[in-house]
Amino acid sequence: METTLSPPENFGIVEPLVYRSSTITPENLPFIVQLRLKTVVHLSPDITQRAVLEFFEEHGIELMHLGMKSWRPSGWQISEELVKNSLEIILDSRYHPVLITCTSGVHQTGTVVGCLRRLQDWCFTSTLGELRTYASNARARYVNETFVEYFDPDLVSLPLDAPFWFKNQQAWLERDRKEGDRNSKSKPYQVYKLSN
Repeated sequence: METTLSPPENFGIVEPLVYRSSTITPENLPFIVQLRLKTVVHLSPDITQRAVLEFFEEHGIELMHLGMKSWRPSGWQISEELVKNSLEIILDSRYHPVLITCTSGVHQTGTVVGCLRRLQDWCFTSTLGELRTYASNARARYVNETFVEYFDPDLVSLPLDAPFWFKNQQAWLERDRKEGDRNSKSKPYQVYKLSN
């Protein structure tokens, strides 16, 4: 009998060993097993289905349900604390491979990925392009775009065990800064130091 692989909605590769998607359902499990995940960071307050929780336990996948901590009686809102905590997990290679999820795979996930792009010194236009690609025009939220624009990357404590792709990007930015490569008239590159 052939198994059908069905990725979660809005599944995508953010960086090597870092993925994004909507909430995982039982139909997605044959696909998810192929990723050999170590961690799932769930950003929405919704409860994970029992079959999915059992799958995580069976496969040694740690569920970090950060969205539940951000829920308030007045409703769910994106917060600097949620984004900061998410990024500190995503940028710690000890948690890789990691999947970032929220209900739709768009709003909370897109905001966290957008803030990651800020740390990577992406230009804001490219960051918005990625946000809007996943959101589509019908589901784009100005509040999420504004949050990303004004997010302070200095809030994030970077681990010493950052993933190779982040270390390489930071080294390239530092090299460009030292060489005085200022081909554009934009602000100088911001290089973030790894914490002790």
